[in-house]
Amino acid sequence: MAGPETIETGYAPIMAWVDGVAVEDAARRQLFNIAALPFIHRHVAVMPDVHLGKGATVGSVIATKAAIVPAAVGVDIGCGMMAVRTTLTAAHLPDSLHGLRLGIEAAVPHGGVGIRGGWKGGVPNPVARRFSASGLAEGLARIEDKHPAVREAQSVTHLGSLGGGNHFIEVCLDEADRVWVMLHSGSRGIGNRIGTYFIAKARDALERRELTRPLLDKDLAWLEEGEPLFDDYVEAVAWAQNFARHNRELMMAAVLRVLREQLPSFQVEKQAINCHHNYVERETHFGDAIWVTRKGAVRAGAGDLGIIPGSMGAKSFIVRGKGNAESFCSCSHGAGRRMSRGEAKRRFSLEDHAAATAGVECRKDQGVIDETPMAYKDIDAVMAAQTDLVEILHTLRQVVCVKG
Repeated sequence: MAGPETIETGYAPIMAWVDGVAVEDAARRQLFNIAALPFIHRHVAVMPDVHLGKGATVGSVIATKAAIVPAAVGVDIGCGMMAVRTTLTAAHLPDSLHGLRLGIEAAVPHGGVGIRGGWKGGVPNPVARRFSASGLAEGLARIEDKHPAVREAQSVTHLGSLGGGNHFIEVCLDEADRVWVMLHSGSRGIGNRIGTYFIAKARDALERRELTRPLLDKDLAWLEEGEPLFDDYVEAVAWAQNFARHNRELMMAAVLRVLREQLPSFQVEKQAINCHHNYVERETHFGDAIWVTRKGAVRAGAGDLGIIPGSMGAKSFIVRGKGNAESFCSCSHGAGRRMSRGEAKRRFSLEDHAAATAGVECRKDQGVIDETPMAYKDIDAVMAAQTDLVEILHTLRQVVCVKG
């Protein structure tokens, strides 16, 4: 069974589930910087999809006492996954899935569409109703009243939109050829605005702190419990995480409507899984109430259901957590990048990408080369390194992939 490697740093130790998975030197240095923070609780836990991130290492679980690092949470607050299983099977799918992909792309704003104007023709009633009835509008008003700079004019129109980068919607088949719908997105422009604002505030606060030792990376500036800004950040980040969850639910409803229009009648037979993997929560570990920041990691407490996606042409997994205490009850959030987006664009051709995504109805153009499967780590190696963290319930292979 897999287990962690313990790395002594001179500060808090690092426990890394990386057996058989390469970790870049820059990511290791970034992890050492995190471990040197004065408020780390016990150790830093590192997942097998670990790679260099902005502010903090992606694939890290940072447990802290009475402090939060806003840049570790990041600006894609509440980014995560949602999946449902249907009563459809592969036999119900048409020979060509091109029309299904186009239908999904038309139903869910994605890429630059959400950023530049949200939903075409204004905000649909279901989105406006959700924004109001869910308490999102009231909560945002409280936050903006105290911090007008976080105001994001398109916060409503971004609700129910996918975004760009590595965000995606997929139709998948499991080991029994049952049809699943899976998607990946977060809190969109308003989450970015909140994250950026409080990261800057934390850096301002850093200049006023009397440090007993130098901070190795100013991106790791923090907010402390007892400070007014700390409570405001906790409120704002919780709001953004809630926005992200509603965002995924609205997109899932839109995708299922497309399937109902184009495919035979079906039911959703599996309880929906809707989990964050960029977020912070108050939790109890080793008997202490602490803050746990999962920067590209999923909660995997005993019995927790989670989603670990591969890349565009690789397998994905529905998992059940084992509640491993040393990982702060966490697991990886995906395969993890093995190279930068720029490097992927330089290294791989359209022919490489087409071969890697053979059999998947997806974009095969220059705009998605940075998301090609070869830019990511081997998902099988990532899963093998965390067998003590999760149990695999279902293995999915995508047949349709919509990229942001």
